[in-house]
Amino acid sequence: MEFGRGQGPALWAYMARAYWRRFGRRLAAGPAYRWRFSGRTPERILVAPPDLRLPDPQIADDIYHGRYPFAGQLIETGGASPFQVTGASLEWQHALHGFRWLRHMREAGTELAFANARALVADWIAIHGGRIAAPAWDPTVTAVRIIAWLQHSTVVLQGAEFPFYRSYLKSLAAQVRYLRFAARDMADGEDLLRARIALTFAALSLPVPGSVVRNATKNLATELDRQILPDGGHISRNPMVLLELLADLLPLRQTYANQAEAPPPALMGAIDRMLPALRFFRHSDGGLARFNGMGPTIADRLAAILRHDDTAGAPLLHAPYSGYERLSMGGTTVIADTGTPPPFDVSHMAHAGCLSFELSSARQQYIVNSGIDRFGPDEYRPLARATAAHSTATLNDTSSARFSFSPNVHRLLGTPLYGGPGKVPCERRDTSDTQGFVASHDGYVARFGIFHERELVLSRSGSVLDGVDRFFRQGGAPVRPGKDVVTIRFHIHPDTELYRDSSDRFVLGSEGSDYWVFSCDDILPTVEESLFFAGIAGPRRSRQLVLTFAPAEFGLVRWRFTRTQLATRT
Repeated sequence: MEFGRGQGPALWAYMARAYWRRFGRRLAAGPAYRWRFSGRTPERILVAPPDLRLPDPQIADDIYHGRYPFAGQLIETGGASPFQVTGASLEWQHALHGFRWLRHMREAGTELAFANARALVADWIAIHGGRIAAPAWDPTVTAVRIIAWLQHSTVVLQGAEFPFYRSYLKSLAAQVRYLRFAARDMADGEDLLRARIALTFAALSLPVPGSVVRNATKNLATELDRQILPDGGHISRNPMVLLELLADLLPLRQTYANQAEAPPPALMGAIDRMLPALRFFRHSDGGLARFNGMGPTIADRLAAILRHDDTAGAPLLHAPYSGYERLSMGGTTVIADTGTPPPFDVSHMAHAGCLSFELSSARQQYIVNSGIDRFGPDEYRPLARATAAHSTATLNDTSSARFSFSPNVHRLLGTPLYGGPGKVPCERRDTSDTQGFVASHDGYVARFGIFHERELVLSRSGSVLDGVDRFFRQGGAPVRPGKDVVTIRFHIHPDTELYRDSSDRFVLGSEGSDYWVFSCDDILPTVEESLFFAGIAGPRRSRQLVLTFAPAEFGLVRWRFTRTQLATRT
């Protein structure tokens, strides 16, 4: 396994923590410790929290007929229990055991759907309720299941006989006790925060002493203050995490109100920061910018969350703690990554896309990044996370950060990012007529001694985006002649056409949208194939404009996108 400079101690420490967590979970699942998760069964559920995730009654019908479409995979059980399926992906299993699909039964609204939900829950309790083992009892999955069982308890328990009612509450209480134990050693990040959210939901929804509510609230507040940055971003730098967490935090806020409990200031403050941050990442077509694990945007899901945003005015333009910049004028939006990689423990979905950007206007996206998320094909993940899959510059066909481990280490750690830029200074340069910034990163300095600096400037009309890419050594010295090669890529959205006009210029656009002309006086652009991973139906073929040159010959390259009227094809 190759470590980046100064990364070895951090990686070994992370491996030690991962081994300790695995050992602790195996110990907890053993007969010597399992007794600690038994205890008093609550008499009832006091309140069923709301669920903001969008339901689909068709999925309820599919499940009734033994078809389970989860995590991009459709499994047909042929009447057998889905909880005994073999050969399904881990993501599919997590989705099954997480029970978020209960919302589809609720939306179906029929006695048949409710009875099916009850039968599936009883099936899970019979097969997995008494045996603590992954994936059913993975703490991440357990947290999701606790929230789902509370939110949809009215569906599952409607018409239930008393023995099932008691069995449901007994299992729910055991899961809460197990998660309370497991949360202490969970890995950092979104999943840990969701565990704290689940425990707070449980404390508010079940009859427990006031001390339990106060302790859950305190732990939640601590985690929110630590993970939600001052500008509203998440420490993972993944826009999708904001969407997912808000889908839990907004109902939690409502549950505090329903129970006449004062929500912690940390919860209210986090929501108030996160909603504008979510709008920060929104393009003119309504989709979220694809950085660090953000994949396809489901517009209805995003709209359901943003309905709760009471902040007025345009989105913020500067997110210094999250490490992003936004330019927005004249109907054009540019969003750029100007930050260092997220902390090692939460970088499993992070991309090596420093100084990459995306461009949209008139409800159409033009320049994009790869857009792979946690459900993307595993075989494409190394490619999609690489710098070359982003609209930025690569040096000597390498990435500005690395994430390659041996298979054995991958099974334990996943693929966290390491060895990336340590410093990304960024300066905002707005004027009365333009919005812009200049930023640089040192991700290539350790290997090649070369800095990359990018400046982007958007005109007031939104019709001109000027870009400048500079390459230099320490102190601003020029790059020495040698074998170094720079490749600047502009990945084009697959719904956007690319062609040459009558003046032999490259034009991006399609019927009913704006047209953008790309120009570069210094380097002749070429066109190459590309892959766009953020399609709802999976990866799609696309194209990219490419500038290739020696930085010793061209230490500074200027390029421009100009919005124009329909250009005649050649």
